[in-house]
Amino acid sequence: MRVAFLVANEGVEQIELTDPLAAVTQAGGEASVLSIKSSDVQAFNHLDKADTFAVDRLVAEAQIEDYDGLVLPGGVANPDALRMNNHAVDFVRAFFDVGKPVAAICHAPWTLVEADVVRGRRLTSWPSLRTDIRNAGGEWVNEQVVVCDGGPNILVTSRKPADLKAFDEAFLREFSKIAA
Repeated sequence: MRVAFLVANEGVEQIELTDPLAAVTQAGGEASVLSIKSSDVQAFNHLDKADTFAVDRLVAEAQIEDYDGLVLPGGVANPDALRMNNHAVDFVRAFFDVGKPVAAICHAPWTLVEADVVRGRRLTSWPSLRTDIRNAGGEWVNEQVVVCDGGPNILVTSRKPADLKAFDEAFLREFSKIAA
C-alpha cells in the first residue's frame, strides 16, 4: 500500500500527520509526504511550533498512479494553505476522478470543499467546518469516523486528534482493499 500525505509547509497538526504515517508504515505500507514547496514542513501542536518533517516530493511533480490512497491531515493553517494552491487542489480532485480512496481529518475537509468533491457525500470534520461542508453540498455529521462510499471511491473522515485510532483503523481497512 502506497499512501500520499499532502500537507502545506506550515501549519499541519503534528499528531494528525505522525499518527497516520506510523499506522501506514506499521501496516507494511509506504508513506510519502507531499507538499507545495520543497522546504521542510513545520508542524504544530495546536498553536505551538513542533517538529519539522522532510518533504519527499512536490505535489506539482507527483503522479496519482504512484499512490493507492491519499491522507489529508488537519491543522487550521494547513488546509487553508492547500486550498489556495492549484496543484494541491487538482491533486486531491484527481484522486476522486480516478476512484482512489481519500482520508481527511479535522480541518482537512476544507481542501475537499475547494476541490468540489463533497457534494452528495456524508462526512465529518472539526465542527467549525459544518456550514462550509453543507454549503458545498455535503452532509455533515458529528461522528468519530465516517466512511462514505459515495461514488467510485471511498472517503474516510474524522473530527479531531482524539479520533485518530478509529480514523487510522478505518482508512487502513479501506485503503488495503484497493491496494490488494
